[in-house]
Amino acid sequence: MRIGELAERAGTTTRTLRYYESLELLPARRAGNGYRTYDEEDLRLVREIRMLQGFGFELEETRPFVECLRAGHPAGDSCPASLDVYRRKLAELDDCMDRLRRIREQVGAQLEQAVRARAALEAASPAAGGPEPRCELTH
Repeated sequence: MRIGELAERAGTTTRTLRYYESLELLPARRAGNGYRTYDEEDLRLVREIRMLQGFGFELEETRPFVECLRAGHPAGDSCPASLDVYRRKLAELDDCMDRLRRIREQVGAQLEQAVRARAALEAASPAAGGPEPRCELTH
């Protein structure tokens, strides 16, 4: 198949496929007329790359999976190098989730503090009250 058909079947663009080729993630085969040619295995490689990118993997992180498929393995993640990438990605995700959890706790504490401060202001203001303090963000 030609590059346009591969792009359409893989749900990507010809520009992306040329980029994969420049990184040597996709083979660069040419027909006698100079056109790029691809087969079903190439489609499988592109789908693997796109799936991994959808999980947040950088292009270079997809290389072991692509090499595993090119070596004839039934799945891109059936090789030790691919498993190592999975492990590193999981550790990275765990670290990110821990940081987000800490930030969430800080934001929650700030909210609680703000709610208490607001309640204290309302309790201290006279019953007849005057106009509420102006909040520049709401006017």
